[in-house]
Amino acid sequence: MDLLLGSLSEAELALVREADPGRLADLDEDALIELHTRVRRARNKHVKVYRRRAAARVAEAGGRGKARPQNSRKRAKAEVFETILATVSRHLALAAQASAESFEAERLADEREARGVSADLPPVVRLKPQRDDRRPKSVELRKRHASTRAKGARRQARKDSR
Repeated sequence: MDLLLGSLSEAELALVREADPGRLADLDEDALIELHTRVRRARNKHVKVYRRRAAARVAEAGGRGKARPQNSRKRAKAEVFETILATVSRHLALAAQASAESFEAERLADEREARGVSADLPPVVRLKPQRDDRRPKSVELRKRHASTRAKGARRQARKDSR
């Protein structure tokens, strides 16, 4: 990774430095949103460049497998920015959750105050939804479920075409 960081431009390297977890902890939600946007744009740029170069090299190399090693640096750059984007996204999600919780606590306190209820009462307990998410969790179950649905759709299409 150090070799790859040495090949980044100064602007890209500054973006990588800004996404350091130590620096991210000091940023507020608005600054995290702005950084997230810049990192996402850089990631999209490098992914686009990688895909275009890879597609162009397939014809001259004679196949995708043969062209893949020739484009490894572009792929590695895209992976670096993908990793950075994931880190910034996690920090942004935590900041947004904390902000939402503080707004909710503020709103509930205002409502209690408006109703004349003491703030010493415990907060309202939220009930769990009655139904759980019953969608398949594992990859194999999702594939089997999709296969079954596709089979049914093909069967219905045959009946409809009669």
